[in-house]
Amino acid sequence: MAVQQFEEAADRLNLSEDMREILRKPKRELTVNFPVRLDDGRIKTFTGYRVQHNVNRGPAKGGIRYSPDVTLDEVKALAMWMTWKCAVVGIPYGGAKGGVICDPKAMSPGELERLTRRYATEISIIIGPHSDIPAPDVNTNPQIMAWIMDTYSMHEGFSIPAVVTGKPLSIGGSEGRNDATAMGVLFVTRQAARRIGMPLRGARVSIQGFGNAGSIAARLFHQEGCKIVAVSDTRGGIYNEAGLDPAAVLRHKQERGSVVGFPAAQQISPQEVLEVPCDILIPAATEGVITEANAGRIQARIIAEAANGPTTPQADKILGRKGVIVIPDILANAGGVTVSYFEWVQDLQSFFWGVEEITQKLELIMNRAFAAVVEKAEQYHCDLRLAANMLAISRVAEATQIRGIYP
Repeated sequence: MAVQQFEEAADRLNLSEDMREILRKPKRELTVNFPVRLDDGRIKTFTGYRVQHNVNRGPAKGGIRYSPDVTLDEVKALAMWMTWKCAVVGIPYGGAKGGVICDPKAMSPGELERLTRRYATEISIIIGPHSDIPAPDVNTNPQIMAWIMDTYSMHEGFSIPAVVTGKPLSIGGSEGRNDATAMGVLFVTRQAARRIGMPLRGARVSIQGFGNAGSIAARLFHQEGCKIVAVSDTRGGIYNEAGLDPAAVLRHKQERGSVVGFPAAQQISPQEVLEVPCDILIPAATEGVITEANAGRIQARIIAEAANGPTTPQADKILGRKGVIVIPDILANAGGVTVSYFEWVQDLQSFFWGVEEITQKLELIMNRAFAAVVEKAEQYHCDLRLAANMLAISRVAEATQIRGIYP
């Protein structure tokens, strides 16, 4: 999907074959195999990856995910998307991504810490505050970032908080980081709704994925006066056309481990959450959930991609014919990397901002990026995804061209 989207944008930009050759391949791919001592004394070897796609606009930036499904190809695709995501919002980073093949839900806190510290040690040859700055992703969190920061700092002999973002506040994290991805989704959705004359107050919102981004998006959109009609997690979904209380759903999930079983709601599948009657659909789970098979049944007027790669290219064409506005992932969920950038800047300066200033700066950047993508879409008569990719790729290509080829 990532390469297909790149080639389509490169064609419209008339990018030379030489430039395509540089931009379609990652700069570095690191695979590490490392042993970890489990709680029962056994030694298990894990495989991890860190991929840096492009660093021509600045240090590499990207999350680390822990999952049994991690593959090198997935990490390479996500690293490429990170390059475009940073470029589309105009922050001076290149794209990277990391992952470890493991099942964190089956591991104890001690095993997770030992795995994290050993993985951090293995990839320390390419990460650093001026070279590659990891962040949380699927199944990783501020505590895991703290362990990576501490491990890297112990090797250097002094504290280096700027080596990761998404850390706890007590060791150099940033105000507003936890809400940043969902906040960015809200800002661009607000702009898209304005364009079609749809008020947010009273708009029906369905959210697939009730993890960090999804649950916070539910809260923020609810505060805007939206009606949250459906949410889901890996175990199932719930639907109530009269609206759900996001705070009550979150409490239920924390107590029961899932949104399933929430009273005064109809039980539906995670797939059905995509297809319920709604005005705004927020896929906030995994990639490839909106496909050729179900795109025709989606009823939303706006789709804001909080997840990475939730819509396949075939589904995009169907949604385009239906007149659905799809705010692409590299724009919609860029709030997270933008506030990560703010955290990194604050760490380097040892000077921290308040949450009001961060929210204000984030809204300015997201609105500016949305306007630039819309302008590109109107110029080339294309959808927002192609426009966002064209804007991002042209910025990275320009930086590559100006820097030249070494030696």
